[in-house]
Amino acid sequence: MSESYQHMDVSAFQEPKKGNYYCGDSYFYYESEHEFICVLADGLGSGEFAKESSQVVVDVIRDNVHSGIDELIRKSNEVLIGKRGVVLGILKVDYRSETYSFTSIGNIGIMTVTGGKRERCIPSQGFLAGYPRKYKVSRGLLQDEMIFIMFSDGVTDNELTHHLFKEKDVRKIRDMFACSKQKPHKDDVTLIAMKYTE
Repeated sequence: MSESYQHMDVSAFQEPKKGNYYCGDSYFYYESEHEFICVLADGLGSGEFAKESSQVVVDVIRDNVHSGIDELIRKSNEVLIGKRGVVLGILKVDYRSETYSFTSIGNIGIMTVTGGKRERCIPSQGFLAGYPRKYKVSRGLLQDEMIFIMFSDGVTDNELTHHLFKEKDVRKIRDMFACSKQKPHKDDVTLIAMKYTE
């Protein structure tokens, strides 16, 4: 799946764990004139109940898309009461201030690539399951042609080859990853590549 917006080019790859019909990962992205958001939620375990948890989180964030990260995490916790937990990554980009902010709770990976140089966010430990969880929010300044890559824990370090980060086209990043990923995979797999242009 690929889409181009005003400032952000997005391309995503997703497959369920081998033998499963349902993918336990859910994702969502949205762009307006002033902002962009991308969310990736991975329900604990796999299959239908993992999908249920990840989808309710994505749905509540979609309904509150203009809220800040703290508010989005609070609302996500509320809808998870009585359900399986999720690990969660949220990226928000503010075009007016030319800044980005992101958080990762659990093992959702987030990387930035600027001029071929990549940096990986260190996620906060744990998961969301209906109660408060400590987390940190990382912030930075946008740069033209900056690439963001968000991925679930079904993506292994071996599959994040240095060749991926030389590419500036998010569709090529997606396609190269699809060709390089290990089969059969032992977990749900989601990788979202996003490129910002001024």
